[in-house]
Amino acid sequence: MLTASMEIDWAKYAEGSAYDELVAGSGRARPGASALLRYLKGLGGEELLHRKKAAEQAIRAMGITFTVYSEGSNLDRQWPYDIIPRILRASEWTRIEAGLKQRITALNCFIDDIYNEQRIFRDRIIPREVIMDAGNYREQCAGMRPPHGVWAHICGSDLVRDKDGTVYVLEDNLRVPSGVSYMLENRRITKRVFPELFESYDIGPIDEYPAQLFDTLASLSPRPKDDPEIVVLTPGIYNSAYFEHAFLAQQMGAELVEGSDLVLGADDCVYMRTIRGLARVDVIYRRIDDAFLDPEAFRADTMLGVAGLMRAWRKGRVAIANAPGTGVADDKVVYAYVPAMIKYYMDEDAILPNVPTYLCFDAQQRKHVLANLDKLVVKPANESGGYGIMIGPAASRATRAQFAQQIEAHPRNYVAQPVLSLSTTPTILGRELAPCHIDLRPFTLQGARHYVTAGGLTRVAMRRGSLVVNSSQGGGSKDTWVIAD
Repeated sequence: MLTASMEIDWAKYAEGSAYDELVAGSGRARPGASALLRYLKGLGGEELLHRKKAAEQAIRAMGITFTVYSEGSNLDRQWPYDIIPRILRASEWTRIEAGLKQRITALNCFIDDIYNEQRIFRDRIIPREVIMDAGNYREQCAGMRPPHGVWAHICGSDLVRDKDGTVYVLEDNLRVPSGVSYMLENRRITKRVFPELFESYDIGPIDEYPAQLFDTLASLSPRPKDDPEIVVLTPGIYNSAYFEHAFLAQQMGAELVEGSDLVLGADDCVYMRTIRGLARVDVIYRRIDDAFLDPEAFRADTMLGVAGLMRAWRKGRVAIANAPGTGVADDKVVYAYVPAMIKYYMDEDAILPNVPTYLCFDAQQRKHVLANLDKLVVKPANESGGYGIMIGPAASRATRAQFAQQIEAHPRNYVAQPVLSLSTTPTILGRELAPCHIDLRPFTLQGARHYVTAGGLTRVAMRRGSLVVNSSQGGGSKDTWVIAD
């Protein structure tokens, strides 16, 4: 298909069974992608490699990094980026955007309900034990009423397209969703590498995200100020997403702080240490997990949080985004009930479907899962970043047997789903152009109002045939264009 000099035969490119986002078959462009495909064909393979090298040099110069813990160290590496963008048409995106707003609204209604009235239990929509057994349910949050009734202010939902073209929600990331800075940097790099393409397409803008995030956080401030004091709370430079923490703080004009920079005052307000003395903090955009937020309320050995922070939050002296306790809806068992939540709280059908999900705590569903481990993806309920997942068709017999034992021992901790044929898009691998599998993480904000990024972070498996797109597992990313029809 490709020679050593990277001569590309587009007619033979998309011969697999997966839905390709750019090429429909026989080298034909998908609707909306004609100008891009014509441009790529005109460049040729060698020029594409030259542009790829220019992008890598730009990433090094800009210092865009990410840590992959699975590599056995915590050293930063260069952000993996592929130069060929992914395209979505505005007519399709309008529906996806509406579905994302609907989803975060229902999830916030659910979180607020379970920490207060718990109507959803009484009406038997979700079994009480499903939530009370969730690893991220926080008793410390019971009875709390955050501003606007919103707990999850930033949500990164992972979307996938199956081979029939259907877009599914694969999971919701509500605790500390990451990746938005890489979405923004991907756009900056693409403009440098393919400036002429931005004259051919009307591409939805994304560079207003930091301002939208600031406005969302500012709407939570307990003090009626035009310019509230907002800080980004980071666990420090060794965190895999530290680049993003620093980037967003700089873009919003907020302070980047660690737990040791904050202190609780006698008035139960949170203060930031500065060279001019203590300054009151109104909103904390936290990038650390609940367990490390406050040694008085959670882990007593944490050095990352602020003693008394939960007390200040419960008294309404400081806002925290995302709110503590939000992770209860980040559970993959709870995910299976989101369509029911949408119907219950909003009296609407879900616009975006879930992937069919088997709940292993149910005896009949567990029996089906155990009999079909070679055909299913098994996921732990409370992991993220692609950790702990078993892809049945690719797993060894010994691995499947090990997962069967774990499911039998702890059925509440596992769900299973069919293996989807994730859509692909052209990706440069070495000196080869290959259809690599992708997903999409748009970012949805909810405070006083909603906002959804135009597109999001397209994550791409950087190995031919691999379904693992997670950045923490070595995946890469692409710029994502929402284009006018």
